[in-house]
Amino acid sequence: MLTIGKVATLAGISTNALRFYEREDLIHPASKSENGYRLYDEAAVSRLRFIQHAQHCGFTLLEIRELLTLRERDSACCNDVRRLVVEKKLQLEAKIRAMKSMSQALDILIADCPGTGWPANECPILGAFDQVNEEPKT
Repeated sequence: MLTIGKVATLAGISTNALRFYEREDLIHPASKSENGYRLYDEAAVSRLRFIQHAQHCGFTLLEIRELLTLRERDSACCNDVRRLVVEKKLQLEAKIRAMKSMSQALDILIADCPGTGWPANECPILGAFDQVNEEPKT
């Protein structure tokens, strides 16, 4: 059995992160020592690496919990997992499109700003933000 510090070190995370994952119901100690210390088995390290890799791929903790639940459910199949991953990919692609659109809007604002010599209250960028926030007049 491994202590919380040893598991955290092996997984490359802090003990605080491990405690956070416990609070989020993503991992549980296998047992406790007589002193009340959390003890983990070797599978805990693999589970923590799974969590980290899933986070790196953009999954939220809620989505990771769902993936872990599917992994442990006898009635679940690979198609259930695939469906969640396809949904995540579509979400990420939508975010990428939105961010590209924001980047292009910023390019236009940057091009419209002379950059030097004008007071900030006359900056075309700030003026553009004012125009966006104006209510249409009826």
